[in-house]
Amino acid sequence: MPEDELSRSSHSNPGKSLVNGIKTNPASNSPKSSLSVPMGPPVYVDLAYIPNHCSGKNTDPEFFRRVRASYYVVSGNDAANGEPSRAVLDALLEGKSQWGENLQVTLIPTHDTEVTREWYQQTHEKQQELNIMVLASSSTVVMQDESFPACKIEF
Repeated sequence: MPEDELSRSSHSNPGKSLVNGIKTNPASNSPKSSLSVPMGPPVYVDLAYIPNHCSGKNTDPEFFRRVRASYYVVSGNDAANGEPSRAVLDALLEGKSQWGENLQVTLIPTHDTEVTREWYQQTHEKQQELNIMVLASSSTVVMQDESFPACKIEF
């Protein structure tokens, strides 16, 4: 290789490359870590909707470590598709246990499902330890010919 090409290549790529806009060192990164999102400070919000009807496809403990909400809405009423997912509800416990602060969290299920009932009963002590309250619906909304349970949230 001519000296000017060697000089150019060593300056243009000094052992690092960009992966998703982030400088990486290919020799030290595994393929999985090069695709992950870089760590940053957690985001605090009042209300967060758990993605994809609380399906395990997109939500894991990392979501709850990074998105710290006072209220999480758990929708999903399709047991055949795993909605809501027990794994996601467990991920909330795991993620919140790593916050390092005992902020009050309220979980708001939009449907009364077998999965949420079983999870609530089986993990109630852990929920209390982590300052997580599950809001049960005590009101009913009637719209047209349909009625359904509802919760009132005040900020």
